[in-house]
Amino acid sequence: MGHVNRADLTKKSEDVSAMFDGVAPRYDLMNALLSLGMDRGWRRRTVEALAPRPGQRILDVAAGTGTSSVPYRDAGAEVVAADLSEGMLAEGRRRHPDIDFVRADVTDLPFDDASFDAVTMSFGLRNVAEHQSALAELLRVTKPGGTLVICEFSTPLLAPFRFIYREYLMRAFPPLARMFSSNPESYAYLAETIRAWPDQQTLAAQIREVGWAGVQYRNLTGGVVALHRARKA
Repeated sequence: MGHVNRADLTKKSEDVSAMFDGVAPRYDLMNALLSLGMDRGWRRRTVEALAPRPGQRILDVAAGTGTSSVPYRDAGAEVVAADLSEGMLAEGRRRHPDIDFVRADVTDLPFDDASFDAVTMSFGLRNVAEHQSALAELLRVTKPGGTLVICEFSTPLLAPFRFIYREYLMRAFPPLARMFSSNPESYAYLAETIRAWPDQQTLAAQIREVGWAGVQYRNLTGGVVALHRARKA
């Protein structure tokens, strides 16, 4: 499949998968560039929120090339890195042959009920058309007492900063993508998904609605990113 035009992309799983196939080799580099290097700190906070322990079984969804999965492996947990994109999975297996990479659709996971001690998803939930179905499916595969951590772009708290941030997304983001990516349309689409994504409180309510308990969230970088944490009762 050729380049995916954002005007034609409706978050169908095959379209999203094809888009990420095309950007897989330089995906981590682009994340660092477009986030101005802040993505490392956001991922570190995600790991801290999950608090992995040796012997735990952790599902990392939208794991991409496996960058987000490495800290869980290093903590002694058994991590399963799931992604829909074959291109991302191939790159991940090349970089991290000791991590278990599985092709999976988060709305129909190929795992038994109560299979994982913790589930996490970073910067992927907003690419799922039925994201509440994804949250319910994550609940299904989590053991009672298990933890959910979602790291996702959100809504900056201060109005002036919110304006500057949205201008950056729509004006600076695409030119940077054209300079460094072979598929800049993909990053224009990603910028639009960030703008359209629910705010912190709305997402917290949606997580609660599908059955997660103890839902809390923490703002990072003034609300540019939010960490949502919950548990399965």
